[in-house]
Amino acid sequence: MDGMETAQFSAVVVLGLLVFFYGGTFLLSTRIGKKTENADGYMTAGNNIGFGISAASMTATWIWASSMYASATSGYTYGISGPIHYGLWGALMILFIYPFGKRIRSVAPKAHTLAEVMYARHGRSSQLMLAGSNIVGSLISLMSNFIAGGVLISLLSPFNFTQGVFAVAAGVLLYTLWSGFRASVLTDFVQVVAMLGAVAVIVPFIFVAADFPAAFETGADNLTPQQGDFFSSEAFMEQGAPYIAAVLAYAIGNQTIAQRLFAVKQSLIKPTFVTATIGYGAMVIGVGMLGVLALYLGFEPSGGDLNNLIPEMAATYLPPALLAVFFIMIIGALSSTADSDLSALSSIMMADVYGQNVTGKEKANPRTMLLIGRLTMVLATAAAVAFASLQLSILDLLVFVGALWGALVFPVLASFYWEKVTSRAFTLSVLSALAVFLPVRFSWISVDGFFGLVVDVLSIIGVGVVLGLMVFGFLGAKPARIVGALAVVLTAPFAIGSLHEYATLSGSLVAYSVSTVVCWAMSVGNNERFDFAVIAERTGDFDDGSAAATALSEDAAPAAAGAGTPRRRSGDAEDPDGDPQPTGSK
Repeated sequence: MDGMETAQFSAVVVLGLLVFFYGGTFLLSTRIGKKTENADGYMTAGNNIGFGISAASMTATWIWASSMYASATSGYTYGISGPIHYGLWGALMILFIYPFGKRIRSVAPKAHTLAEVMYARHGRSSQLMLAGSNIVGSLISLMSNFIAGGVLISLLSPFNFTQGVFAVAAGVLLYTLWSGFRASVLTDFVQVVAMLGAVAVIVPFIFVAADFPAAFETGADNLTPQQGDFFSSEAFMEQGAPYIAAVLAYAIGNQTIAQRLFAVKQSLIKPTFVTATIGYGAMVIGVGMLGVLALYLGFEPSGGDLNNLIPEMAATYLPPALLAVFFIMIIGALSSTADSDLSALSSIMMADVYGQNVTGKEKANPRTMLLIGRLTMVLATAAAVAFASLQLSILDLLVFVGALWGALVFPVLASFYWEKVTSRAFTLSVLSALAVFLPVRFSWISVDGFFGLVVDVLSIIGVGVVLGLMVFGFLGAKPARIVGALAVVLTAPFAIGSLHEYATLSGSLVAYSVSTVVCWAMSVGNNERFDFAVIAERTGDFDDGSAAATALSEDAAPAAAGAGTPRRRSGDAEDPDGDPQPTGSK
């Protein structure tokens, strides 16, 4: 690794780059600072963000350092199809958000979190379940980005991993703490433009420096037959298929995405997510190809740790000036997602824990909410720094969280479309799915024999659920049922007896299938109907409408236009502990 040794930066240079990036980002965030901040602006920036900022923010949030590292790891592990499976399916999942997102915003135009909407739809148990899963997911995401930053700084400077983690954590907290979500989306715009430009220069340069295309001819012997096959079944079963299921769950269950869905101007949901789809796919697949190049070159990351792959490839083949650009690119990527995680966690604690469960929406004090949001950011940063010391595999973390959220996808979506879904059906379906997912995913129980057959059957149903949901968002219920049924019929002959051998994939699929079957079975016989119009009344501003003044768009048209007039049905009431009890919710 002589090239890497000569490319390392001195401590002064690294400190200068960090001060340049985080100092500049902090100064940018102070331009939108307010002497008197309000809670709604801190969480969703007035529900009226314009196209450019919202599209850039969605792209930057989905493109994180972990996705770059994981895409390269996929290329290094599975060959040329690895980055395609990672980047293409991830990009398409962004696209799948917008039809569901339009429905969610139409029934809850001024909400702050999905969990807040579940409170209005079902009550406290489903709200806390969704909020709790997002707290776990955002902490894992935050930890993953701190790991990526610590690895980068430790490889390219005299500082060690722990010092790198602390530097990144402090930098992100510095510019996010005061203005919350507004600081996150504004800085995302600058960060994503810089990242896309850097990738367009750095990836081709490394390929040329590594003697492309000759390296792909001379290094072909370094690949196994599966790694050399673009249509590798191993790559699809172990990377592509699990990620299809995982990122659909990310799209529906992730608060960082939901927060942007609630923040963007309602009429701009479609162009925002279509643009983010293109930006994400191009950037992540491009960076992932560095992992393929490393595979052909026979490149060995130090210590066998694949988290080191991208930094070491850059250090080996880039001159100092471009290595500095690469450093800023990775720092920008991880920071754009880390600040989103902090904003998501703060909004959950502000709206779901304090605003709905501690005081109730009508009695919530916006100033107290802001204090809670900022304290949450500090505590979450400290927790993520502590967990980052474990240095877990980033790719494994991403797939695990996505599969975990798979248990929530059908109950959450059904709650926005189907009037029959009850609170009990939501809660028990999610708990049942988790009870099956965990033993399958971590092989706590032997999957040989009869139990393996059960897992295969549930997984096949899960295939139908995933594909059916994708079709449902764009084409409606009838085509979704047809596609789901065909998927089950066509998959069964190939999957029975073998699908349980892929623990990651089957674990994710059983989470989908069990939650769907239980939720449907417990709701289909319900004769009561929920009136979706009451959700708009039960969610909304905590600052009496003042959040509109914090919008980052010049257009002041209300985000709730066309959402309908909220009304309460005659049968609606509240139970003694404050949970809303709309007709049909129990």
